Amino acid sequence: MARIELDLAHAYRPNPQRDEDYALLPLKMCFEDGGAYALLGPSGCGKTTMLNIISGLVTPSQGTVTFDGRDVKALTPQQRNIAQVFQFPVIYDTMTVAENLAFPLKNRGVAREQIKQRVGQIAEMLELSAQLDQRAAGLAADAKQKISLGRGLVREDVSAVLFDEPLTVIDPHLKWQLRRKLKQIHHELKLTLVYVTHDQVEALTFADQVMVMTRGRAVQVGPANELFERPRHTFVGHFIGSPGMNFLPARWGSDGVEVMGHKLYTRSDPAALAAAGEFTLGVRPEYVELAAADDPTALPVVVEQRQDVGTYWLLTARCGDHTLRARLDPDHDVPSVGAHVWLKVTGAHTCYYGRDETLIASADLATETSA
Repeated sequence: MARIELDLAHAYRPNPQRDEDYALLPLKMCFEDGGAYALLGPSGCGKTTMLNIISGLVTPSQGTVTFDGRDVKALTPQQRNIAQVFQFPVIYDTMTVAENLAFPLKNRGVAREQIKQRVGQIAEMLELSAQLDQRAAGLAADAKQKISLGRGLVREDVSAVLFDEPLTVIDPHLKWQLRRKLKQIHHELKLTLVYVTHDQVEALTFADQVMVMTRGRAVQVGPANELFERPRHTFVGHFIGSPGMNFLPARWGSDGVEVMGHKLYTRSDPAALAAAGEFTLGVRPEYVELAAADDPTALPVVVEQRQDVGTYWLLTARCGDHTLRARLDPDHDVPSVGAHVWLKVTGAHTCYYGRDETLIASADLATETSA
């Protein structure tokens, strides 16, 4: 395994001048030896470009790539000793499952007994033991992708194993099983794993550290709870969560926060909000609550929709020209469509943003309480 450090930017066109010219804007990132990481974001945000730079399939137009302090930018994927698993299965149909799993080890001259032991270990982890003697050609797509995952994991000497959306062809139930298996394999084998996905559930359940990306920019790196509770960028608040964070335009008035003409009570830092003047208030639906009329932390809204999701009610309401969503306990007496109610939006979990970047994150609001 290796400690991988990136200090780079990349553009596919010559002489980039604007942010839009870059596939990856300047960034610094360190993947620690033995860590499990995910690159999360929508299509076209630069995730696969970064993965291919790590592997050596793409050479960055600026900056450095180092493995354990050694500059590897000029080295091939083979010289970097990288294993990579792609979106669609890359296997040999004419070989058996065992032969497919053994192929990377045979290529490197590993002893026969060691190959047998390692293939058996990986096959057991991926629940392929009963299929070792079957030819890959006759297997379903999900089984073939499990073989592809196994080929990436079978070598013990790799610098890192890179996954480029490897569960795309897998059915939802098996996806959950394989995510759990990959997590288990990581704990057992202590491999450095970097996993690219646009699925937040995959990223947050698999990785210890998640890098959230948008438009070629890495906007936040952190564990799942930090991305959820303390998003440092409005994109993180929007992209993480189901549904994402509520955002409302706000300003600092003479005696507090004002949202669409309503004054709201908050114990957040008045100096930071007053300096910003106008800003965006962000609060997750999980922390929006029904409140009494004229509650100084709440806004008056009109209920537009209510959905019974089973474990909670999702309430969608209108406040002026803006939508506000709340996840309510199923035991609550949920207001009917068209009802006029009050929803609490300022509290310990409320965040404030200026130009999409955090002014005050919820972690800084330790003294915030309901009025």
